[in-house]
Amino acid sequence: MGARQRFVIPLAELTDADEPLVGGKAARLAALARAGFAVPGGFCLTIGAYQRFLTLSHLSDVIQMELGRKAFGDMRWEEIWDAALRIRSAFTGATVPEEVAAEIVNATDQFPEQTCWAVRSTAPGEDSSQRSFAGLHESYVEVVGLAAILSAVRRVWASLWSDAAMLYRRELDLDPGRSSMAVLIQPMRREPVSGVAFGRDPRKPDEDYALIECVPGLCSRLVDGEADPDRWRVRRSTGEPLDYHPGRREGNGSDVPLLDAAHLASLTRTLVDVESLFGWPPDLEWTGIDDRFTVLQARPITAPAADPDDKRAWYLTLRPGSDRLRALRHRIVDELMPELEALGRRFASEPLEQHSDEQLAAALDERLAAARRWRQVYWDEFIPFAHGVRRLAVYYNDVVRPEDPYEFVGLLQGEPLLAVSRNTAIAALADEVRRNASLKDLLVRASVEPAHDPQTWRESLLKQLRRLPEARRFAERLATLLDEHLDIAYGADRLSDRPDLILHNILELAQSTDLVSRQTPVPMGTSASVLEQRLMEAVGADRHEEAREVLEIGRVSWRLRDNDNLLLARLESQLLRAVHVAAERLAGAGRLEHEAVVRENAAAVLVEALRKPSAGIMALPATEEAEKPATTTASAETPRQLVGQPAAPGMQTGRVRRVRTAQDLGRFQAGEVLVCDAIQPMMTHLVPLACAVVERRGGMLIHGAIIARELGIPCVNGVADVMEMLDDGDIVTVDGHLGIATVGAPEFDLELADASGPREDARRRSSR
Repeated sequence: MGARQRFVIPLAELTDADEPLVGGKAARLAALARAGFAVPGGFCLTIGAYQRFLTLSHLSDVIQMELGRKAFGDMRWEEIWDAALRIRSAFTGATVPEEVAAEIVNATDQFPEQTCWAVRSTAPGEDSSQRSFAGLHESYVEVVGLAAILSAVRRVWASLWSDAAMLYRRELDLDPGRSSMAVLIQPMRREPVSGVAFGRDPRKPDEDYALIECVPGLCSRLVDGEADPDRWRVRRSTGEPLDYHPGRREGNGSDVPLLDAAHLASLTRTLVDVESLFGWPPDLEWTGIDDRFTVLQARPITAPAADPDDKRAWYLTLRPGSDRLRALRHRIVDELMPELEALGRRFASEPLEQHSDEQLAAALDERLAAARRWRQVYWDEFIPFAHGVRRLAVYYNDVVRPEDPYEFVGLLQGEPLLAVSRNTAIAALADEVRRNASLKDLLVRASVEPAHDPQTWRESLLKQLRRLPEARRFAERLATLLDEHLDIAYGADRLSDRPDLILHNILELAQSTDLVSRQTPVPMGTSASVLEQRLMEAVGADRHEEAREVLEIGRVSWRLRDNDNLLLARLESQLLRAVHVAAERLAGAGRLEHEAVVRENAAAVLVEALRKPSAGIMALPATEEAEKPATTTASAETPRQLVGQPAAPGMQTGRVRRVRTAQDLGRFQAGEVLVCDAIQPMMTHLVPLACAVVERRGGMLIHGAIIARELGIPCVNGVADVMEMLDDGDIVTVDGHLGIATVGAPEFDLELADASGPREDARRRSSR
């Protein structure tokens, strides 16, 4: 019988030979301690403990299932995040094996009872000279008590399968059968100053200087981006400061450098000594100064990725820390969103048709510049702030440990969304049509009339409605819907210019009381107040303020990730409006090519033409946004089952309707299966008409998944190439429990077996 496996090894007992068991971080700290550097004590939980945990909890099967849904290269970032959340929930819900917990207890008994611990990742292969994954795996500080240590250990183990780690999957060679995580557990050192130091500049490794950064308090505040550091460049040979950039701090003495010349010289000597020990310029984390100086971590410096197509660093910026989220919330709520909303309203109120050519050109210029600016703001600030709701998900799941990893979504109920206000207005119009036979007859007749000029058609329709006493109120509400809620761009079209499309949707909704009632989301499961109370009880009274901030930022993040799309779409709509007015004016003057297709990319040419009357007939640039023919057919290789992600439970069978363009919005029939690239806020009013939803884009927090769950409609998303594999009219059974869309008539439904036309085509394709 072999020797009993050790799950815990004290840091003082580690040797270089133990690195495969404890990871490079722990092994290097042990080497530094043997060489006489000041290093905190503590112990390491080996990869054997992780493997034992995985085996007893059957977590390898969970990981394999999550990563086996589709080819990893086909997974969008939202899908990777979803998989990581479900894996994390499985880890935090599992129990640390008794024998592992017992060894942790024995190790912690060697320290005072109220010791405050740092629990840190130390994965084998992490932070080598070929690859550095600083901040990729999780670490926790201020951990007190056995229960808190075990919770932190589970979360560190789970971070091996975080979205950040999986974005580096190829380099990390993540495999459930081979990948492991060790954990370093050390008593914390609380010092007035902490920081990082680089033996050389990672961007200019041949230059003879080192870099030093520091912040007041814990080093984690710098590493996590929660504090702005003082920065120095120092000469490697002497530690002499070459330049200094103070960090932004509040309070007395905020302009006084945190380190003096002697401290800088001492740190530089430490960098040189560590380089001599390991043979490479180090990236150090440290705390304390003078006789309190302590090394927390040492790893090789790695240069930034040179590949311009490598997006991993950008993806990691989508995980801003608490300070950054707090600052973004203030800027977005108090400044950006009010400014964006006011700008859209001002553009909408401007009488473009009455402008001179020069005024119209200036209006076009202003709108084009505004669209470019706000699209950049969207990427730089709105998208990172969306992390607020993801942080809420992880925070809630970590402390509450619910069976359903998406229980936290209930905390978001009732947020004031612009799309919900629009959908409620549409539902009210549909309800009025359903109750008013003469109004319905008028609208049905209008809907079959050709709308060669939608704007003229709109005015004619409103005039007819106002002549009918019982329809006058409807006419005003319809006009308000078009001007207030549908002044948005969908692709290359303005929905306010297409009243025929929304009229079709209203008539479809009016056919069924059930469909009308669907327009208003119903509460999902447990109420938000109950879930909030559950969260507060789980975190404890001393963390209520922290929890409330996480919850508040999560809710604001959720609200704005919908509203910002619609406000930006209104800005784009007003740009298109100016483009159309300019094109009509130039066409009327015979200065535009006959039947030119006018899109946003024509704006610059139109501005030039307005300002140069002598330029002659203008040719507009080609567009890549032309609508695909409705006859586009799906691939003949469509399999019988399309596998995606189960995004909303339920099972329904219906005919496919692909939505790609604004014109498709008006083709949608009640009871069809909505198939699209992704449900955008501009088209959520279609979802109540659908019997089910299938999307190419995946994720449990994208609009389609959330709305489908609210309305009780099955949804499968993350189906690669679904728009090419399905045709309008195909019969599809959507299983939102398993995440599968089955093409063709259901085998268990004999009444559909004699289907013809598109149904038979679907069956033939699926059998090939």
